[in-house]
Amino acid sequence: MDRPVIRIHGRSKSTTRRVISAALGVLAVVFLSVPPAAAAPVLPTPKDFVSYLDLECFRTNPYQPPTTTLTLRHLNPVLSNLPPQTVVLGPRQQLCVPVAKNTSIPPSPALDFIRFVDLACYRITGSNADTGLLLTHLNPVLQNVPRHEVKMNVPQQLCVPVVKNSSVPPPEIMSLVSHIDIMCYAITPNNPMNRQLSLRQLNPVLTNVIPTRTGQVTYARQLCVPVQKAGDTIPTEVLNILRWIDLEKFDLSIPTAPSVTLTLRHINPVLGHLPAEQATLFSPSQLAVPVAKNNQFPPS
Repeated sequence: MDRPVIRIHGRSKSTTRRVISAALGVLAVVFLSVPPAAAAPVLPTPKDFVSYLDLECFRTNPYQPPTTTLTLRHLNPVLSNLPPQTVVLGPRQQLCVPVAKNTSIPPSPALDFIRFVDLACYRITGSNADTGLLLTHLNPVLQNVPRHEVKMNVPQQLCVPVVKNSSVPPPEIMSLVSHIDIMCYAITPNNPMNRQLSLRQLNPVLTNVIPTRTGQVTYARQLCVPVQKAGDTIPTEVLNILRWIDLEKFDLSIPTAPSVTLTLRHINPVLGHLPAEQATLFSPSQLAVPVAKNNQFPPS
């Protein structure tokens, strides 16, 4: 006697099996043809990130942000004994943007993060740190510059993270650069570096606008050290990088760049409520280069 044919929704069981098998084959082809998603950049080591963080600082048109009071505490272990400071944001004085010196390009993955480090610097006042420090240059281009002693005096600027125009980094990069806050102190003595360096823009907004230029780095003026604003929660893995950012600012004599006007938007959570700012870049005035304090070096 013939075996009865089982029908499912109007189809025989054998036909249904063939349909399912064909569908699975199509899905397999589609799955294999879709390229894998690009891997998110891993965090750089503190040594790679800090050692290649060079910032060219441009004077900007005057701008006074809304009255903003901030409490800042030091992150670097060398300065952990200094008390928190409460400051009020004064006029914007500079925009500091990432550059590469000579032919020394940051390694990957540090480059992915460094190219999005844009810091707007505002005038502040505060208590005299009155702290002596031994500074050692970290970037390979300047490792033959002798170590030198400075005295860190009164705070002069607070530099906070911003984005230029609509150039917003991916979330995994924003998770690091949005927490970079540095407080810049006057230092003495103002010894000259007397080095000629070629500077190349790294941020995508400026790479095709400001050409590579060669300038003379002269007198040391400030030491910028990492701080944390009250209310800013920094992930531990990010904090372990940021706490090593120490930048010594030198006067810079360099050909004037083409005039460029930018829209700046604050990206740190504590300052995210501030309005967007228009900033016109004038002549570059300083170069900030990475240093280590008192032989405390960022880990590899």
